[in-house]
Amino acid sequence: MDLPLETDRTVLRPWQPEDVPAMAAINADPDVMRWIGGGVPLDHQATAERVEAYRRHWAEHGFGLYALTLRPTGEFAGFVGLAVPYFLPEILPAVEIGWRLARRHWGRGLATEAARAVRDHAFGPLGLDRLVSVHQVGNVASERVMGKLGMTHERDTVDPANGRPLRVYAIERPTGPSY
Repeated sequence: MDLPLETDRTVLRPWQPEDVPAMAAINADPDVMRWIGGGVPLDHQATAERVEAYRRHWAEHGFGLYALTLRPTGEFAGFVGLAVPYFLPEILPAVEIGWRLARRHWGRGLATEAARAVRDHAFGPLGLDRLVSVHQVGNVASERVMGKLGMTHERDTVDPANGRPLRVYAIERPTGPSY
């Protein structure tokens, strides 16, 4: 696993067992989960299973979702990172960049700041050529972050698990000496 990534206000680091209760609180918030999957909040057990799946993803792929904490307090704020979007087979092979933050951290630019660091790491040291990001139609905040990352609308589709409309954004690795 890569060493933690740092930005001016955030630290993106490996998951720790003590992150589960804080992530469970985020996943239990109906406002946070409104645009995730079927829009249903997750309980502590489901969150613990997801965090374990995030760890397995790292082991299998060499990249994954980072636990997001705030500098300098270390407060857990959610996650930002990379995942293979198996839930949407029509866009595979692909690597998705995504984020989920506690509601109290919305609107502060933290998702954009952290996602830029992950994007740059993906195109730099990881050597990825392309990233996608998927949001449910209507999730304007996530769509704004995608635009700030330089992503452009690629297609509209539906979530095969629940029929909710989805929008797929993508970005190619920039060419030039920094990459």
